[in-house]
Amino acid sequence: MLSVKAPSIEATAATLSGGNQQKVVLGKWLTLRPRVMVFDEPTQGVDVGAKAEIHRLIRRLADEGTAVLMISSDIEEIIAESDRVAVMHEGRITGLLDGATCTPESIMQLAIA
Repeated sequence: MLSVKAPSIEATAATLSGGNQQKVVLGKWLTLRPRVMVFDEPTQGVDVGAKAEIHRLIRRLADEGTAVLMISSDIEEIIAESDRVAVMHEGRITGLLDGATCTPESIMQLAIA
C-alpha cells in the first residue's frame, strides 16, 4: 500500500532511504486505523518521488474520512495539499484560509501579523 522500496524483506528500517523510513513509520501508525493523523513536516528530507507518494497517501486518508492536520514550513506544500490553512504567529492563530484565498502572499501576511 505504501510502496516501501527495500533490498529484501529482511532489511531493517534503518537501512532504508529517508522516504522509505517515513513510509515504514506511517505504516505502523496506519495499522491502528486512526481517526485523526498529525503530520509534522511529513516530507522534509525526502526525495521528490517519496514526497509525491506521501502526499497521495495523506490525500487518500483525508478522502476516506481521516481528519488530517499537517504542519509544514513549505508554503507550496501547504497550498497544494490543504483544504484549509490555519496560519500562526507567535503561538496564536492569526487567520484561516481556504483554497480560494490561500496564496503565498496571504499566508505570509498572516504569518507576520
